[in-house]
Amino acid sequence: MTSQKIRKAVFPAAGMGTRFLPATKATPKEMLALVDKPLIQYGVEEAVAAGCTEIIIVTGRGKSTMEDHFDRSPELEASLAAKGKTALLDVALSVSKLAKISYVRQPEPLGLGHAVLMAKELVGNEPFAVLLPDDIVDATVPCMKQMVEAFEQTGASILGSEVVEGDAIQNYGCLDCTPDPTNPRLLAVRHMVEKPKPAEAPSQNAIIGRYILTPRIFSLLEQITPGAGGELQLTDGIKALLEFEKVYGFSYEGKRHDAGDKLGFLMATVELGLKHKDLGPKFRTWLKDLPV
Repeated sequence: MTSQKIRKAVFPAAGMGTRFLPATKATPKEMLALVDKPLIQYGVEEAVAAGCTEIIIVTGRGKSTMEDHFDRSPELEASLAAKGKTALLDVALSVSKLAKISYVRQPEPLGLGHAVLMAKELVGNEPFAVLLPDDIVDATVPCMKQMVEAFEQTGASILGSEVVEGDAIQNYGCLDCTPDPTNPRLLAVRHMVEKPKPAEAPSQNAIIGRYILTPRIFSLLEQITPGAGGELQLTDGIKALLEFEKVYGFSYEGKRHDAGDKLGFLMATVELGLKHKDLGPKFRTWLKDLPV
């Protein structure tokens, strides 16, 4: 068991969101509303539920609306208070009170590894979480909370993983791994392959957008050679980490939605909309009456 706590969570959010054009021409992809919250808020709430008290968002040009979202809005608050809309006022205030949130700019989108490296000074010499905002995990126990518990057991870097079917593995980082005898949800990682050909994949265990990393990753990201397009790949940094430390995959409980894809976003909207305590019943009735 480790005494180190995961206090900080990094959110890479500097990408241009081109798959959602034209919606993302002026609006960050991370701020697209999934039912009644922007994508990034789902991840921040998950990190906070896992015990993180400091959120570090790696932003880029045109992303200032994220800062506005998590900040106070005195004009809105005053208007809601004057109209006696206390429930809505509580909602607005709760967003600004989620956690201590800091921002660091990524000057160019040079890969996920580069985005994580931008957070080095704010993270410091301690283990930390990384959450990709467009991976939404619907789980009874928040996915990152499950992973924090696994980290507390192992003291090692943890990579969120799920089994994908058939050729889908070619779209993911893939783990060459074996189940840990003490915990079948832990997968001892021997190696990893980025987007393998299906016939060459060592397993069907895909890496998803949830990580807990030890601080050694920063020095390794500074040393690795950029790959295609001059981008620093986080996978390459984790491969290098394997030479020094144990790394585990973790088969979490829950359902992941790829909200970085238009179809995945629509599917997530339907499934989370059906679960919404206020909207769900009426939404379900409306769906049943659709002529499909």
